[in-house]
Amino acid sequence: MLDNEEFMLDTSPRELTQNPLKKIWMPCKNGHIAQRRVCMTNCPTLIVTVGLPARGKTYISKKLTRYLNWIGVPTKEFNVGQYRRECLKIYKSFEFFRPDNEEGLKIRRQCALAALNDVRQYLSVEGGQVAVFDATNTTRERRGTIVKFAEQNGFKVFFVESVCEDPDVIAQNIVQVKLGSPDYIHCNTEEAIEDFMKRIKCYESSYQPLDEVLDRDLSYIKIIDVGCRYLVNRVLDHVQSRIVYYLMNIHITPRSIYLCRHGESDLNIKGRIGGDSGLSPRGREYAKSLRKFIQDQNINDLKVWTSQMKRTIQTAESLGVPYEQWKSLNEINAGVCEEMMYEEIQENYPLEFALRDQDKYRYRYPKGESYEDLVQRLEPVMMELERQENVLVVCHQAVMRCLLAYFLDKTAEELPYLKCPLHTVLKLTPVAYGCKVESVCLGVDSVNTHRDRPEFI
Repeated sequence: MLDNEEFMLDTSPRELTQNPLKKIWMPCKNGHIAQRRVCMTNCPTLIVTVGLPARGKTYISKKLTRYLNWIGVPTKEFNVGQYRRECLKIYKSFEFFRPDNEEGLKIRRQCALAALNDVRQYLSVEGGQVAVFDATNTTRERRGTIVKFAEQNGFKVFFVESVCEDPDVIAQNIVQVKLGSPDYIHCNTEEAIEDFMKRIKCYESSYQPLDEVLDRDLSYIKIIDVGCRYLVNRVLDHVQSRIVYYLMNIHITPRSIYLCRHGESDLNIKGRIGGDSGLSPRGREYAKSLRKFIQDQNINDLKVWTSQMKRTIQTAESLGVPYEQWKSLNEINAGVCEEMMYEEIQENYPLEFALRDQDKYRYRYPKGESYEDLVQRLEPVMMELERQENVLVVCHQAVMRCLLAYFLDKTAEELPYLKCPLHTVLKLTPVAYGCKVESVCLGVDSVNTHRDRPEFI
């Protein structure tokens, strides 16, 4: 999308000039470059969760928000339960959620409206593209109110319903997530579980699931029994299709993902970026240590992935297990700067060096890539990681930063400066609403390839 209304009065073709940061050709007139806003939606989208308590709606909301932000779609989550906690301050019991509690109904309605007002502000004023409205939204009346709100503001609506009748899954969710809620901070486990089960009962009598006939005009995905089955209806655009594809690939099976870089390479020792050199003697020693570490972990059905570059393949060869090569995992392409030292780049390409320091995430090397490009290249890898269970990814510094930023919910500004040292394994274990990270240094010396964020005066 081009924010260039001032140019539209003149229908003659404009000259093009190349944006120095991203190397993108853009219209230019009288020395003025039309500003280009990247927009992946033709109008803002409101994602609305549906379902009884303890069905994983907030888990889905947080993961979806993290994924969309990572691929470059500005997204924000609005949890109505948090609005209720800010309003009430102190939670007493399930009685607040009884359908005949008029005062409770009034407060809950006010909280939902306050959240919708903030949704409007985010999508209409602050430049957001997707808002996730995280609440039970169990009645057709409530969902109708939301649809009307969206129509009045020019938003598309996509519902995400989570249906689960498995008592073991529900009980596990209550123990893992709800017992840590501020609502139950002063309760013992038994009291909290009993109260929350009664809270669920308060919703069950009025719950109206999305219906294939009655709701045939709505856009939605119904996730049944944590992904055993899906029902998808009226997917209208690119963003909705990506949401559906993502939600059909995630799972809650316990697992760990191991991220590490290749062993130290010959070019690492020389301080040169990129290239396709082999391992140094210390790099080969690290590969042997990595094999012992993986054996000691005693991981069931571990899959090993590498890039198609020599140094990651040499590292994986030492493991003595099958591995899969992904071209998508190759290191960021530094273009004309491949195999150069940073000092040489600064001397030979001073403008490029300065531009990269100004915006490292969006900067694209001449004839090369940016971190923004790399994220798009890695999306299929990330999607397959979500589908798999235990995986070891042997990759590169920039690639590891991108994958780590997804799992740890880091911003585009933080991503290029995440520390991913050589000869260190990061073990990522998904927990309730995030990821537990264990950093294991394997004790083999290496050069430090990290470059800190420059301080501008």
